[in-house]
Amino acid sequence: MSSYDVIIIGSGPGGYVCAIRCAQLGLKTACVEGRETLGGTCLNVGCIPSKALLHATHMLHEAEHNFADMGLKGKSPSVDWTQMQAYKDKTIGQNTSGIEYLFKKNKIDWLKGWGSIPEAGKVKVGDEVHEAKSIVVATGSDVATLPGVEIDEKIVVSSTGALSLGKVPKRLAVIGAGVIGLEMGSVYRRLGSEVTVIEYLDHVTPGMDGEVQKTFQKLLKKQGLNFVLGAAVEKVDATKTKAKVTYTSRKDDSEATVEADVVLVATGRKPYTEGLGLDALGVKTTDRGVIETDGEWKTSVDGVYAIGDCISGPMLAHKAEDEGMAVAEVIAGKHGHVNYGVIPSVIYTHPEVAAVGETEEALKEAGRAYKAGKFSFMGNGRAKANFAADGFVKILADKETDRILGAHIVGPMAGDLIHEICVAMEFGAAAEDVAMTCHAHPTYSEAVREAALACGDGPIHM
Repeated sequence: MSSYDVIIIGSGPGGYVCAIRCAQLGLKTACVEGRETLGGTCLNVGCIPSKALLHATHMLHEAEHNFADMGLKGKSPSVDWTQMQAYKDKTIGQNTSGIEYLFKKNKIDWLKGWGSIPEAGKVKVGDEVHEAKSIVVATGSDVATLPGVEIDEKIVVSSTGALSLGKVPKRLAVIGAGVIGLEMGSVYRRLGSEVTVIEYLDHVTPGMDGEVQKTFQKLLKKQGLNFVLGAAVEKVDATKTKAKVTYTSRKDDSEATVEADVVLVATGRKPYTEGLGLDALGVKTTDRGVIETDGEWKTSVDGVYAIGDCISGPMLAHKAEDEGMAVAEVIAGKHGHVNYGVIPSVIYTHPEVAAVGETEEALKEAGRAYKAGKFSFMGNGRAKANFAADGFVKILADKETDRILGAHIVGPMAGDLIHEICVAMEFGAAAEDVAMTCHAHPTYSEAVREAALACGDGPIHM
């Protein structure tokens, strides 16, 4: 029986980062993973492969729509779907092998197989039982399905199946207008698919700033995505070659259908804790399967911790990473900290969408006095030169103190630009602090400064 200071179950962003940090802090560490490769959903069938396809198809879009205006003449590239899949798979391989290298570098044992916790202080992997002073559950999440919708990963697919379709469908129906649905919908629209997005709510990207929702949907519609909002999907009837989605309008209860060659179910995710033995162990979970933890990520069982998608909070890889580092600090006898008020979210379409902190809707509901500074990318020289002038930056600040409360960006490189505001918020900065900081010209980041200026006397270039 092997003995460790810490055993982490799951090697996704939360798990592998936790393992590395534990090892750096001098703890004898092992990580349990049943896949053939490390990295969890994110690196294998999530964040990384989807970004590869988003990048490839954005290059195609640029060639088809903007190259000629820049004097780049010639026939637009044709799509070799097999080669594009190979590029995606190579990207996955580079990342997962990188994690394996980091495990070896930090002397972390990879316990290959699926883990369970037969009793406190013990982890079973296959037929072997290992002892650990501390156990961290980092098993992530799985696809959430709908009643009346059966996923076969051929005609009716999850995000996993959507990454590896045998061919580009002529018609794609997407159930759910969240991050995954809109990213994958964008990929296939650029590849020539007729894409219809069906959403239960009356707007896209649930939980995001209302102005962002409206602008983003308008831009995606301009790109050719079709939207059916306020629609409750009742069932999906699939054959070997196509499917029919039946939905009911929430406005008038009328029934309608959408026919497609492939249906992507993108209705969110749920904690994945199957087979861990948590019930028998006495670990408390909610009725939705979320593991309950305290302020130090401890579960109801001594020595058992949990992080990432299987606990409360946004199901984001970087949130899991922060928790992984923090819980490692706690286990090592130090202080672990995660600022849940400054966790950015990003949608990697084109334009990108990024947000951090409060929305206007949340501030109004809370009765907080705030001011909003907004700047359009139409006033940004770099954006106009790069055919990327759609969208805006909006900064929300306390009306009295000027302290930044949140920011929302629709536009080029939004996922990178948002971090200037994240750092500012972490330091408790005012909008004026950003406005008074010199930004290089010409850069997209100038739009962030201009939005900060708009919280005061006004922007310069608009």
